[in-house]
Amino acid sequence: MMHTSSYTILVIEDDSVTRNLFLESLQAEGYDTISAENGRIGIQLAQENLPDLVICDISMPDIDGYGVLNGLRQDPLTAIIPFIFLTGSDTKDALRKGMELGADDYLTKPLTVEQLLKAIQIRLEKQALLRYWYATQSQQISESIPANMTVSEKPKSIFPSVPQLQQVFDYIEANYHQGITLAKVAEAVGYSRAYLTNRVAKQTGETVNGWILKRRMMAARSLLKDTSQTVEQIALALGYQNACHFSRQFRQYHGIPPKHWRKKQQLLNTCTQLEKCLHVSQR
Repeated sequence: MMHTSSYTILVIEDDSVTRNLFLESLQAEGYDTISAENGRIGIQLAQENLPDLVICDISMPDIDGYGVLNGLRQDPLTAIIPFIFLTGSDTKDALRKGMELGADDYLTKPLTVEQLLKAIQIRLEKQALLRYWYATQSQQISESIPANMTVSEKPKSIFPSVPQLQQVFDYIEANYHQGITLAKVAEAVGYSRAYLTNRVAKQTGETVNGWILKRRMMAARSLLKDTSQTVEQIALALGYQNACHFSRQFRQYHGIPPKHWRKKQQLLNTCTQLEKCLHVSQR
């Protein structure tokens, strides 16, 4: 049985009554929901939030459902998100057009909440099976690589090679996860804060706190990508007093919240695994 609370569903529907009915029904089942009243906003929200599934009406002003689906399929990050069409038309031509664009399902209105929920469950279960298959195939590929081959190199240091500042960077590297500040670094290396600030800025063009933040963000990306730790756990591991402060700094630095960044990496990884699997199967 699926844990629906871990799934986010985007509903794109210009009719507010229908949209709210779907949202309330999905929320009652434990799904997280996002909604858009037109196709243009729907595409933007899909790219920003990377939902697990999209439900979209076909007949909408400005950008119709076909345009939404075509737009999402052009973006590698949204191309594999399951997509369910809603329409008042059940003609074969409309059905064929939707499927040719890559729709996963096609529901005709009016429909019951039970029909909608069943269609969503089926699509999410199929997506989960695909992810499992890609992960399994990727593991088999990795295990077939000779032991003497290097799959990935250790990440390079973010700090520049400046001998006069090596002690500063070494201290940041050893203590960035403890919530250090300019004052702590200056005390550790034996400089005044003003002198250290001027020296680092002159030789690197960055501030001491800027380098601390860069190192923290590098560690944050690694933990988000390579571990299953929650945002709260990662924030504590990096010396933040609370997850809100960490999330705010991450969003300011990367432009998106940590949860959305993680989901983007997972989707990119799935796309990469699929390409590897297809490449191997074609040999």
